[in-house]
Amino acid sequence: MPDLKGIRIAILATDGVEQAELAEPRKFLDQNGAKTTLISPKSGQIQAMKHDEKVEMFKVDMPIGQADPEQFDAVLLPGGALNADFLRMDDDARSFVQEMDEDEKAFGVICHAPWLLISADLVEGRHMTSYYTIQDDLRNAGAEWEDQETVRDGNWVSSRQPADIPAFNEAFGEVLYEANRRRKAA
Repeated sequence: MPDLKGIRIAILATDGVEQAELAEPRKFLDQNGAKTTLISPKSGQIQAMKHDEKVEMFKVDMPIGQADPEQFDAVLLPGGALNADFLRMDDDARSFVQEMDEDEKAFGVICHAPWLLISADLVEGRHMTSYYTIQDDLRNAGAEWEDQETVRDGNWVSSRQPADIPAFNEAFGEVLYEANRRRKAA
């Protein structure tokens, strides 16, 4: 397992987030020493889903309006169609990911989450995967879409769906580990 001690990861999500795509990567990251912070346009709790059924609630650590991209080393964007569709229309969420990308921070993107990146004008020229139903959205926004468990493009890792989370965790962990080594060497 990679040593991710000291890495600060912003997790952007809201109601409708796919439960497994938030909980499983977060558990992996926390177990490997990263500090995760759940950031949302709403305060309190967000409702997670398992496909179209409500499951658990997650406590929001910070409202997006108070989140400073400079305080984070990476961003995790879990999917869920409702979650991703809402976030893509949130000005603060779009600004947050734009600043993270401008600072060349790591991105972990799952399922429908690329919608936020499309709306933030960040996917042109990127190699990505996603849930198959939004492949045309990615292609139309200028991304090269591939049907793989994970696709790594520099400091970005994208994945298709909950079944791919073990491969996603491994790939995102590698990106974070490499970024952490570079940061410590600097």
